[in-house]
Amino acid sequence: MSTGDFTEALAALLGPNAKGLSATTITRLKADWWHDYEAWQKRDLGARRFLYIWADGVYFKPRMAEEKQCVLVIVGADEYGRKELLAMTDGFRESTQSWREVLLDLRRRGLTQDPKLAIGDGALGFWTALREVFATTREQRCWVHKTMNVLNALPQSVQPKAKGHLHDIWQAGTRAEAEAAFDFFVATYGVKWDKAVDKLVKDRSALLTFYDYPAEHWKHIRTSNPIESTFATVRHRTKRTKGCLSRQTGLAMAFKLMIAAQGKWRKLDGRNRLPEIIQGVEFRDGLRQLQTAA
Repeated sequence: MSTGDFTEALAALLGPNAKGLSATTITRLKADWWHDYEAWQKRDLGARRFLYIWADGVYFKPRMAEEKQCVLVIVGADEYGRKELLAMTDGFRESTQSWREVLLDLRRRGLTQDPKLAIGDGALGFWTALREVFATTREQRCWVHKTMNVLNALPQSVQPKAKGHLHDIWQAGTRAEAEAAFDFFVATYGVKWDKAVDKLVKDRSALLTFYDYPAEHWKHIRTSNPIESTFATVRHRTKRTKGCLSRQTGLAMAFKLMIAAQGKWRKLDGRNRLPEIIQGVEFRDGLRQLQTAA
């Protein structure tokens, strides 16, 4: 809805005597949102420790007036299992430079300890930037994105069965079972649909990293769902916005909706495992490995 339409719209809904929001009030509110966003972007992260981060480049209906194509989003889970929006800015989804700027800004503001694991889509320029800025952070490819990419390269008639075989991989209880299911998928579909199988094989190792982390965390770290599901709400709330927004209005709108959604995010399950991850305890197939005496 345009700024000047609020008074007329509210009068139609609530009656002619309803006190609507004037264009001046709406403009002031949008300015306040932008100031909130700018302050949030500068907040100090030095006292925080984030073990997991999720990254995605998200497109939504209100297109920015400038040429940058999407909103770059990073969500983190801290040492207490709390999920928090860490970064959100406009940029180019596949651009290493855009992601490098986001990650360097996080480090500048105090996130100096490398996260233990990053989760995201395999196509992102994010991964090159991550290796430069947080060199020890391990990589987990998102299974939701990967499943969609593989299925899109298969005929529709094959997709339902192939989807079940993909589920057999990432829902396996052990890495050995997942590797066997992976080999079965390659053997079953590789002859006829080698391009689809190539999309899966190229990220084989990074798709199975989650087996080296607590089983209680698997449902959180196998996908970038914390971002995707939240941005579905952003898309829902902004789908009727017509045309292009200014950069400030678009970012401020998405920021306010994300912060509102953040209050409902669930903490990680198995929070008692987080100190063990910090200490470098080894996990295999989701289970803690006993330390043998030297």
